[in-house]
Amino acid sequence: MAGTAGRTSPDLSELTAGGAVPVGTGAGTAERVAAILRERITEGYFPPGSRLSEEALSAALAVSRNTLREAFRLLTHERLLEHRLNRGVFVRVLAVEDLVDIYQVRLLVECSALRALGEPPYRLDDVEAAVATGERAAAVDEWAACSTANIRFHQALAALAGSPRVNELMRNVLAELRLAFHVMADPRRFHEPYLTRNRQLVDRLAAGDAAGAERMLGFYLEDSRRQLAEAYTMRLAAE
Repeated sequence: MAGTAGRTSPDLSELTAGGAVPVGTGAGTAERVAAILRERITEGYFPPGSRLSEEALSAALAVSRNTLREAFRLLTHERLLEHRLNRGVFVRVLAVEDLVDIYQVRLLVECSALRALGEPPYRLDDVEAAVATGERAAAVDEWAACSTANIRFHQALAALAGSPRVNELMRNVLAELRLAFHVMADPRRFHEPYLTRNRQLVDRLAAGDAAGAERMLGFYLEDSRRQLAEAYTMRLAAE
């Protein structure tokens, strides 16, 4: 989408605020820098097409450019960033094909996590907390925060599988998904109906009906995929 290709990085003064991973020095610093940048992408801090300045980011994070470049390499491997020859590093702009693949993974992983639940009651504290956070954000028209809470909700659903590997996979997949949310011209219109559906899902799980929750989630994900794909198609046609 050419319309997002020329953006510059946002203000970096709050890059490490709000509980982000501390950078520090020594072994693993590049991984910690990557974790901060991934988290900020997940929160919508860096929109698709943003150019990430080595000079500004290395200063904001107090790390060397070599460390930052290694973090960029890690996030490029995760399909969150891309290097453009002679232009620098940019947050990726997803294609419709990326969106289709992301939702295929989500259907497989999130629905399987619910299908594999044993006997109730289930440990739903993180799921419930994410729903409540989204509802509070919506009540004050903070739709970017609502979007982040929705990501947290789906991370928490996948985490019911009890697998660190699933958690890592979904962390990356849902960070990519956040890049797709930026295409929605009216975030409230997109996210508000899913707040109700998130609450219905957690209520169904709290009632011990994992099979019913899985069916609901399947329809939910298909509706979300269709809406985003339509928005992408319209954006491409306009450009």
